[in-house]
Formats: sequence, C-alpha cells, structure tokens
Amino acid sequence: MEETFRATVIGPNQAIRLRARKECVDRSGTNRVTGEEWLVKKTGAYLPGAYEEVIAMVNAHVLTEKKALHLRSLRTFKDDFGVTRKNGEEWLITMNDTETHIPGVYEEVVRVVNITTLTNRQYCVILDPVDDKGRPQLGKKKLVKGEKSFFLMPGENLERGIQNVYIMGEDEGLILRASEKFTDTDYGQERNPGDRWMIRGPKEYVPPVEVEVVMNRKAIPLDENEGIYVRDIKTGKVRGVTGETYMLNQDEELWEKELSASVENLLSQVKDPLADRSDHGKGEVTAKSRDKTKVVTFRVPHNAAVQIYDYKEKKARVVFGPELVMLGPDEQFTQLSLSGGKPKKPNQIKSLCLLLGPDFCTDIVVVETADHARLSLQLSYNWHFEVDKTRKEDADKIFNVPDFVGDFCKAIASCVRGAVAQVQFDDFHKNSARIIRSSVFGIEDKAKVHDKLVFHQNNLNITSIDIQSVEPVDQRTREALQKSVQLAIEITTNSQEAAARHEAERLEQEAKGRLERQKISDEAEAERARKGLLELQALSTAVESTGQAKAEAQSRAEAARIEGEAAVEQAKLKAQAMKIEAESELDRLQKARESELNYVREQNELEINKNREMTEIETEKFRNIIDAIGAGTLQAMANAGPEMQVKMLQALGLKSTLITDGNTPINLFNTASGLVGGLMPFKQPQNYE
Repeated sequence: MEETFRATVIGPNQAIRLRARKECVDRSGTNRVTGEEWLVKKTGAYLPGAYEEVIAMVNAHVLTEKKALHLRSLRTFKDDFGVTRKNGEEWLITMNDTETHIPGVYEEVVRVVNITTLTNRQYCVILDPVDDKGRPQLGKKKLVKGEKSFFLMPGENLERGIQNVYIMGEDEGLILRASEKFTDTDYGQERNPGDRWMIRGPKEYVPPVEVEVVMNRKAIPLDENEGIYVRDIKTGKVRGVTGETYMLNQDEELWEKELSASVENLLSQVKDPLADRSDHGKGEVTAKSRDKTKVVTFRVPHNAAVQIYDYKEKKARVVFGPELVMLGPDEQFTQLSLSGGKPKKPNQIKSLCLLLGPDFCTDIVVVETADHARLSLQLSYNWHFEVDKTRKEDADKIFNVPDFVGDFCKAIASCVRGAVAQVQFDDFHKNSARIIRSSVFGIEDKAKVHDKLVFHQNNLNITSIDIQSVEPVDQRTREALQKSVQLAIEITTNSQEAAARHEAERLEQEAKGRLERQKISDEAEAERARKGLLELQALSTAVESTGQAKAEAQSRAEAARIEGEAAVEQAKLKAQAMKIEAESELDRLQKARESELNYVREQNELEINKNREMTEIETEKFRNIIDAIGAGTLQAMANAGPEMQVKMLQALGLKSTLITDGNTPINLFNTASGLVGGLMPFKQPQNYE
C-alpha cells in the first residue's frame, strides 16, 4: 500500500481541481496527459483515481445585479459558454450570462466589478471604451448620461469619476474650451481646438467629450457705489465696471489693482481726517486685507479735497467733498505728507485728502531779542484755503505745495525772528502781540495791521496768530524774569492791601453813622407802637363786655332755627321713603302678575303647538300608510273574505253548505253573509245539506 485516498465531497456551487500525474483516462472517459488540470463539478463524493491528484476545492462566484466578474485567459481555450478565448484576453461575466460561475483552470479572476449607477443629474466619460464586439477602442472617449446603470468593461476607466450635471441659474455661466475639432450641435457652429466660448443659464449642460469646462462664472451684482476691474485677455485693456450686475465673458478676467503700502494703510484705517490727529506719526496701523479686484473707493469728507492723477492720460483731477471717489484702472491718489508735532517736523502726518479749513496749527519758535535774550514762543495760527471749486486752475493750485503746513510755519517763523531781533526784551515783553502780528501780516499806510496773510502759490490764508506762551530759553534770564515778576506782584499786592484797608475804614465809619440813625428811628417807632397797643386794649375791653350777651342770644336763636329745619327735613324724608316703598311694592306686584300671565300664555301656546304637531304627525302617518298600501291593496283586503268563501263553495261544487256538530246553535242570519237573509222572503223550508 503506497497511499490512502479519501473521497472529496463536492457541494452545490463547488468543484474540485484535479491534475494528472501521468497519462490516464478520467471517469468521464476523457484522455488526460501528464500535468493536465481539469475540474469536476458533479455534486457528491468523488474518489480520485490512482493517477489523479486533488489540487484544491474551487467555490463558485455568485453574480448579482450589482456585481460582475472580471476574468483573464491564461491560454487559448473554449469556455463554458462555448466562446473561444485567446491567451491574455479579458472579459466580463454578468448575471445575464449566469447566476454563479466557477472559474475554469485556464481562467483567472482579476476582480469583482461593482455596477456603476448614474442618476438623471449625473454623467461620466469612459476612456478606451469597448465596442459591440468587445474590442477596446484605445484613445477614444465615450459620454454616458444618466439615468443609467452599467458595468465597466475590462480596460475601461472613468476620466474624472462620476460627475454632476452643470445646473446654471440666470446669474451663472460656463466657460468652455474645445480640445479637438467638432461641430457644436447646440449652436450650430464649427469649433476648432483651443476655441473658448461661454454659455449662460438658466439651463442644464453636459459637456461633450470634445469640450473641457475651464471655469464656472457667476454674475457679480454691483451697486452704484461698487465696481470691479475687468481685463480683456486678448487686448490687455483694463476697464472699470460699476452700477450693474456683470458677468465676465470668456475673454475677460478680474484684474487686481496694486496700490502702495502707505495708501493701502490709509484706506484701511477708515479714519475721519477731521477727527483728532494726535495719533499721527505714532506708527502705522496694520492694513486690512482688501479685495484688489474691486474698484478702490474713498469717501471724501466735507470741506476737503482729493487729487487723483491718471497716468495713462497724464491728467489730474480734484474732487471736493462730500463725495465718493472711485479710482479708474490707471488712476492713483496724490498722497500728502505734512509736517506735525511741536515744533514742526516733516513727514509726520500721512493723508489722502486735503482739508480746506478753517483750522488751526500750533508751532514753537525760538527767537532772540536785540539784547540777546532767547525766548521760546508757542504760536497758534488759524488758516484756510480760498478756492473757487468751479475753476480747475484754483482746484489744482491748492496741491502745488506738498507740505503746506511746514512751508507756512517756516515762513512765519522767519518773519517773527526778524522782527523780534530788532527790539529789546522789555519792549517785546510789553508789546509781543503787536510786534508779531505786524511782522507777519504787515502794516498798511495808516499804521494799521493787515487782516490776513495770503500765500499765492496755493491760495492759503493765515487769518490770525495767537501767542499762547513766552518762555525764556536761558536759565539766568528765566530766573531774572521770575524775580522781576515776583517783585511786581509784591508791589501790586501791597498797593492793593493799602487800598483795601482804607476802603474798609471808610465803610466802617459809614456803618456806624447808619447804625446811630437806625437806633433813633427804632425808638420812635417803638413809642408809636405802644400807643396803638393801649388804644386797642381799651377797645377790646368794651367789645368783650357787650359781645358776650349778644353771642349767647344769637346762639340760642340759631339752635332753635336749626332744630325746626331738621324736623321739617325729617318729615319730608319719611314721606318720600313711604312713597318709594309703596311704588316699589306696586311695581313688584305688577311685574309678578305680568310674569305669571306670560308663563300661562306660553304654556298654553306650547300645549297647542304640541297637539297640533301630534295631530299633523298622526295624519301624516295615516296618509303615508294609506299611500304605502295603495287603493288597490285596500280594495283587495276588503273583498278578500267574501271572495274566499265564494271560491271555496265553487271549489266544492256547492251553492251553499252548513257544517255543524249538532250541539252548538248556529246563527244562520250571519252565516255566509246572511244565508237565511239572502233567501228572504221565506217561502217553503227546503232541505239544506
């Protein structure tokens, strides 16, 4: 005994794979060569032969509506369906071919393919599609639209997977590009490779295989104060679109307008130039991100101006506030860099708009008098621009001086230094305002100071100068000035104290005289008051003696009168009460009688209505019964008795008969409707049977 074999049980949807160890004949009578493999699919126990080797148990693949089997041929053979498969050929088996499939020895299962399902809002593009004969068409594409379910054949792939149909609204569009030459059936045009065109909604669109969707466009709604920069990609021309709902076409794109960092910072601060400018020069605020494709806007405040320069046309325009400025593609703001601080330093204030004033400016100027006393003056100037907004020359003129603040502060400081250098410290200390105003504004022919100082380069007017403080720069001069000021204060204080003392003494003497006079007048007034008091006391005693008796008599009479009036009023009230009681009782009785009569009347009416309705019901009932029975029926019922008797006698062949037991008396007058009476008049008795 070389080897023991055990039978292999083959179940449903199973097979065993055998290999021939040497040339032999299997149980089906087929000749097998050495190394040949085959399958046995018959259900039951299988005992291999001496030259048969069991390699493995093979299970069947169950195919459903959603699953298919991808197979590959290992050599040329004829499969179970009778189709000749060549070496390396791949094919697909679905549920339409068989419900279960056991791979043959020359079949390799590549993978299980799931079904591809498209809804009515989906589509896909298949690369290298297979034709009706199962041959792959390499390099071609096939468009499949939903609603559809299918299996991808071997070698087929989806280009971008399952894609959704492009659903466009009224404000949407698609930019398309042709990848190869074809005829556009939707528009009836011939498209060449590289052509770009645009379609607009509302519609549903599925791109053909020759078309590539470049991008999705959506209309941009723009208000009157909003806009976008649009660039033509063919010509390179940039234009601004404002105040409409605009959709870019296939030859346009959004263009980003670049601004300098300082201008971006000023636009992002959104600060009112008329507000407190004490924070200028403390460092720039971080600029907010700006959509560079949108038109740059700037709100010019009231009584301000903005200069905008167009670098393409090489022209400048000035806009006066309040106004909204919208920059064109080639326009830029003229940035102002003004002096600030005390004393003035250049490039401290950055701004896009120029304030026209009136406004003020404060500066510190160091001067030296003729006697070499150095002083620090803090001066405040009021200024404004005089400009005719209707004339372009005047509007452009106000921007001629970039830093007008530093310019006019330097000019005024120069005039002040020259004027102060010609006078002594004492004279300047006494007449500082007149000296400074005359040096700045100038003097007319009649020694009158002018009202204002005009800078004709930019029409800037200085209307007034305020000297806020004068401080010596040298320490010794400051100490000497303080001493002189203290001495002057002491002298003034002493003189004021002496004058106050003299005034107090004078007022004291006047007060004493008024006090003496008031004392004498008060004593005279007291004597007059005492005299009046005595007269009043005498009069009071006389009135007291006579008034008591009179008061008693009047009180008794008043009491009697009150008692009588009270009795009369009481009697009236009692009579009115009795009258009210009688009337109320009468009214109660009358209403009770009326209520009782109404009650009896309503009961009678209800009884009458009830009897009437019962009578009508009985009448209607009897009428309905009669109508239901019918006249013929009543007649038949009335004649039923006599007719029955007549028919019974006729059936017996008797004209009349009488049946009795011989004991019971019979009333022949009522029998058979008056048998005896029917024979009247009675003649001779007959023999009735």
